[in-house]
Amino acid sequence: MGRTLEDKKQIVARLQENLSDTVMAVVIDYHGLTVAEITELRNKLRPAGAQCKITKNTLMRRAIQGDDNWEPLSDWLSDSSAFLLIKDDLGGAIKAYQTFQKATKKTELRGGVMDGQPLSKEEIKAIGDLPSQEVLIAQIAGAINSVTAKVAVGINEVPASLARALQAHADSDKAA
Repeated sequence: MGRTLEDKKQIVARLQENLSDTVMAVVIDYHGLTVAEITELRNKLRPAGAQCKITKNTLMRRAIQGDDNWEPLSDWLSDSSAFLLIKDDLGGAIKAYQTFQKATKKTELRGGVMDGQPLSKEEIKAIGDLPSQEVLIAQIAGAINSVTAKVAVGINEVPASLARALQAHADSDKAA
């Protein structure tokens, strides 16, 4: 027996709620995955603040209808679609998916949407190749620290060079 209209409305409402918290949505073709493999994918995505939703394309189409931010997703709604809804760590979630995809070789990345802009496979892979958020923060902190260290050395060098100049002048007076 199929789903009732009320069930479908609830699914669409939950999808809209999930999308409201989502930063990036990625569409993959999950054809051929077993339930255990889908569970494994979900478990790999969870630590990165992402989730894998599998729903009918028509229900997702209804959920994104009229929402300019997610409307470009409709370009990839065909065949068997799974949706990776990423809320936190974009790079980490994409890396987790890529690791899963390399292991199973059963899924295919179709495309995605971020900030209302459609993303191609290559652009999504490029996001996955970026360093993690922690690495980027460490790099920025290191750059800021090096600038302050150079400023401190520069500030310290002014009185030191003045002292050397005075010492050289005093030594030249004694020699004369």
